[in-house]
Amino acid sequence: MKRKLLTTSIALSLAMLATPSYSVDFSGYFRSGVGVSNHGKQQTADKNYVGRLGNESDTYGEIELGQQLYNEDGKTFYVDSMISMWSDSSNGDESTANNDATFGLQQFNLKAKGFIPGLSDATVWAGKRYYQRHDLHIIDTKYWNISGAGAGIENIKAGEGAFSFAWIRADAENMNVDCSSSLNSQECSSRQDTYNDLNINYLDARYAGWKPWDGAWTEFGISYAMPNEADTQKNIFLAEGQKFDPKDSMMLTGEISQYFSGLKSSQKLVLQYADKGLAHNMVDQGGGWYDVWSVNPNAKGYRVIQAGDLPITDNITLSHVLTYGKADEISLSHDSTELLSAVGRGQYAWTKNQKTYLEAGAYQKKESWMSGTENKYTGQKYTLAHAFSADIPMMTRPELRFFVSYLDGGNENRNRFNDARSNAVNVGIQAEAWW
Repeated sequence: MKRKLLTTSIALSLAMLATPSYSVDFSGYFRSGVGVSNHGKQQTADKNYVGRLGNESDTYGEIELGQQLYNEDGKTFYVDSMISMWSDSSNGDESTANNDATFGLQQFNLKAKGFIPGLSDATVWAGKRYYQRHDLHIIDTKYWNISGAGAGIENIKAGEGAFSFAWIRADAENMNVDCSSSLNSQECSSRQDTYNDLNINYLDARYAGWKPWDGAWTEFGISYAMPNEADTQKNIFLAEGQKFDPKDSMMLTGEISQYFSGLKSSQKLVLQYADKGLAHNMVDQGGGWYDVWSVNPNAKGYRVIQAGDLPITDNITLSHVLTYGKADEISLSHDSTELLSAVGRGQYAWTKNQKTYLEAGAYQKKESWMSGTENKYTGQKYTLAHAFSADIPMMTRPELRFFVSYLDGGNENRNRFNDARSNAVNVGIQAEAWW
């Protein structure tokens, strides 16, 4: 696999260099964390609920190469590619063979702009891409993330904003199947490795850019998931021990962002609703993946997110993410599930290149079951860190951080960490950069 990826990378680089009239765009992302705890290796937990600062122990990177291939009479072609790399950072000999490192082809697409008469700003694209993802950085969560291989058209100007439309494939893999229920059980059994993958297609429509008042910016959209079974697959899928018939599902998203010029503060409010196979995203910080492992034809859920930053002085800045979600009947045994998460990060800049951070996060997740019982899960994290940074703004990178973190798994998770403990203290170093 490494050899194939290396060959692909070399071929891509040579192809781009073979077009000397246009420069190659090189960008990327990298983060790495390493630490130790008071009971063995570094312990991490629930970073999407309690925050990522001092709560990551792996290494992840993205390398992106792009190039304009054609530009004539207002028409352009642009090719974009991205390879991702991940390892658990446990040793110096990690590899895909040992399952402690992975490589992925995340993006490879072609964009054509200016080819549609009357729509000179519109871009038609095809291939694989991260499609207009919406991110909450301090909890490392994409709350709107319909990505994969597909095609679409974006930036169709209409009023103050623009429409975007896309078709994206995001299949479900390794489903549980029962070939004895198939009309052709012999074919099903002989090709089970093929039939346990379910084709799922998304239709995505968005309108972004309407400004209802000064400093405001909005975006609205619908993501519609359509499971697409082959004839041989019908009536063979299993979920929770019974036959599973996947249904079309939708996720509605509306958000408004506001910049308060007097405070130099940016704030965002997000409202989401989802049903059936997409409803679970409202209570697990998901961005739109379809749940094919639970029976959920009646599932419904919603989510409210409020996030932003507030500079107090030239040296002090606060950032926060608040999430509340509720979903009903996301499985046969679930009655309702509620999630409340709050994360805040404060920064004090001693100089342009020296900062101190304090991050605190907590969450509560409550599951009510059809049997009448209830489970409650909680967690907390507190991190103190000092950073070497390239500038004062909180999102400036590159950055190197020295941290100490305290994690508490709550009374419900008494055996969560090493040595059957419910809490852990970590010290370590994090590095992060993008370019």
